[in-house]
Formats: sequence, structure tokens, C-alpha cells
Amino acid sequence: MNGQWMMTLAQAKPQGPDLIQTIGFMVIIFALFYFMMIRPQTKREKERRKMIDAIKSGDRILFAGGILGTVANIKDQILTVKIADNVKIEVARSSVVRVLDKDEQPGEQDKAT
Repeated sequence: MNGQWMMTLAQAKPQGPDLIQTIGFMVIIFALFYFMMIRPQTKREKERRKMIDAIKSGDRILFAGGILGTVANIKDQILTVKIADNVKIEVARSSVVRVLDKDEQPGEQDKAT
């Protein structure tokens, strides 16, 4: 009777993917997510920080709102930007989207990409 009970328990055990396969699958999914999403984003953010830290007086810059201007003064995280004759505004460094070359227009880089 005892042997028959053990066989019934063995037959009743659910047949599904074991824990090691499940964990392995989750690790593979996380690795794909990391290399496809997280790593490229951190790389872009690092390049952006480097660009923002390299801003100096006289640079032409484009802001997130579409405003173009020339950096007149830098105070820590605040930029004083000349946007027209006798018009200067103060903006946060983090609002800079791109530093433009001397004769570059804002849409030129988008066309090349």
C-alpha cells in the first residue's frame, strides 16, 4: 500500500518548466533589455552631459523650445544668452539641446542623419 501511495504522488507532480529554466529565461530577457534599451540611453546621456559641460562663451546654441542664441556669460548652471540685439535671457544649462557650428542651421544635422 505504501509503494502505491508514493507512485500516486510522483504521477500527481505538475509537469512544467523547472525553476532553473525560468530563471535562465528571465536573465536572457533582462540582458536583452539592458543591451537594447538601458545601455544606449546611458551612452546618449553621457554624451549630452559632456556637450553641456563643454559650452563656452560665444557658442551658438539651440534650446529645447526652439530658441537660438549665443552664449554671453556662464554662471555655474545658468547661461546668459543673447537672442537678439540688446536682448539677453538667463536659461538653465540643462535646456540646451545642441551646440551649433558657426554657420550651421538647426535643421542641417537632421537631414544628414
